Amino acid sequence: MGEEHIGTFMTAIGMVSIVTDGNTVRAVYLPSQNLPAMEEGTDPVMEQAVREIDEYLAGRRKVFDVPISIDGSDFAVDVLVSMSEIPYGETVTYSQLAEKSGHPGAARAVGTVCANNVLPILIPCHRVLASTGIGQYSGGVALKQRLLNIEKEYR
Repeated sequence: MGEEHIGTFMTAIGMVSIVTDGNTVRAVYLPSQNLPAMEEGTDPVMEQAVREIDEYLAGRRKVFDVPISIDGSDFAVDVLVSMSEIPYGETVTYSQLAEKSGHPGAARAVGTVCANNVLPILIPCHRVLASTGIGQYSGGVALKQRLLNIEKEYR
């Protein structure tokens, strides 16, 4: 793993910042999120991530190919991997994701993993809904709805 650096890019949803280590995407920051202090830079992985996010937002990409780093506890990794397998244009509830990830009954803990997902869009936490409605999103509920609408339109 190389040294991490950050790049900020204009997208269809506003300024998105991407952190890479030269080999994988380590984090994605949406327009409403605070950025960490770190060295700015770019590399081929970051450029691929930006290109793929732009394609996704334009309805031309349904699956991401850019390499990502999934870190966390065994539980969090189970949930994030299962979350990454939710098909484009489909949604699940926190309870369904808990069951799918091998942790039935852990819906609240799954919600915490979703809230702490450092790779929004690339790991589609916007596809996970509360049983009572859309639920929260690190980029805001309006952005979550916008991403779901993009997927509904281009499904």
